[in-house]
Amino acid sequence: MTSGTQAGVFAEVAQGADLAAATLHGSLVDPALESMNFLNEIAGRYPDAISFASGRPCEQFFDVGLIHRYLDAYCEYLTTERGFSTVRLNQALFQYGRTNGMIGELVARYLETDEGIAADPAAIVVTVGFQEGMFAVLRALRADQSDVLLSVSPSYVGLTGAARLADLPVWPVRGGDDGIDLDDLVTTVRRARSAGLRVRACYLMPDFANPSGVSMSLATRRRLLEVAAAEEILLIEDNPYGTFHSGEHLPTLKALDTRRQVIYIGSFAKVGFPGARVGFTVADQRVAADSGHVSLLADYLGRIKSMITVNTPAVAQAVIGGKLLLNDFSLAKANERETAHYLANMRRLLDGLHRRFPAGSPVTWNTPTGGFFAVVTLPFVADDELMEYSARAHGVLWTPMSHFYAGAGGSHQARLACSQMTPQALEEGLDRFAALVADRLS
Repeated sequence: MTSGTQAGVFAEVAQGADLAAATLHGSLVDPALESMNFLNEIAGRYPDAISFASGRPCEQFFDVGLIHRYLDAYCEYLTTERGFSTVRLNQALFQYGRTNGMIGELVARYLETDEGIAADPAAIVVTVGFQEGMFAVLRALRADQSDVLLSVSPSYVGLTGAARLADLPVWPVRGGDDGIDLDDLVTTVRRARSAGLRVRACYLMPDFANPSGVSMSLATRRRLLEVAAAEEILLIEDNPYGTFHSGEHLPTLKALDTRRQVIYIGSFAKVGFPGARVGFTVADQRVAADSGHVSLLADYLGRIKSMITVNTPAVAQAVIGGKLLLNDFSLAKANERETAHYLANMRRLLDGLHRRFPAGSPVTWNTPTGGFFAVVTLPFVADDELMEYSARAHGVLWTPMSHFYAGAGGSHQARLACSQMTPQALEEGLDRFAALVADRLS
């Protein structure tokens, strides 16, 4: 940097500051990255407010003793089934490990058991949570400025934030009542191509999506795969909530995938425990190098991971591996109590809305059959200002749906999350939410 350029940079800085935000990466002032900070700030300012904003797993089943059981189970697996000596066992848990992970085989068995996905362990990268996997995929797909990503709108803010960090523009595709508007998908792909852009993939959450709570029908899933094949685009499938269903378990896109069109990104945050920070990516797409050598996309993701986190912590992987082993590789089985809690809370939420806003009310909502979220449509603007007023005057938090749209959208909608709440807090929270609505309509 020349002295003149440096002087220009510091000339932009407000008195008492050392750097100007304008000189940092543009993503750092992007609304997608600000959203979570805003919600946390409001929650911190009003600690007694009941929160429908948090989509965290319920905490009533947490037990530190389980961590020790899981770790012991994984160590026993390594010694009895894999033949590890004491020295090798110590190395496995204490030393740097394989970049792509050490529990890929166990993750593959879990995917086969619970999701019917036949995944080659070599195609699995064990990541530090979902978010690292998402960033690695987007970083790999973004080759130059002509590349764009599609995403069903409204979208999970973690996706839009990661795309911004990867300098990959996101073009929205309408969601609708069935999870995705396939006609709009085709129109958006062709509009991008007519502008000289290359559509790399479309991100979506087919089961109980965050934030909408909407799920795709089986017919839509099959048709989506056909459309993606015809348009020659990849699909990035995110499935954090699919385990928590009311009995009808539809196959994932990856389970239906016969053309290696789907990159499947998973996490053990909701079905294992979030503190472990373990996720995984199934990337079995074949990549041809200029030399003619063909390898898996997972190998390339591993290269990116090696420059970000080096490897996923071995102890965290061991704990997740032990949980899989002790539950015969079925996290649906392991989460039976949690699923019952989430389903009961969703019923309480929907029934509670119906009691407080009967037929004819200007307040409406969708009716998810599982997952963590429902969306309420209000006869007035539900923005950040109203949410702050809601916390201050009525003691209840929720998330403005406008946070999940890249442009206009969701201005009259609120996302209500019910996963972490007790029945008593949920009812009291709905009373406070109803009081906010009455206040605003008076």
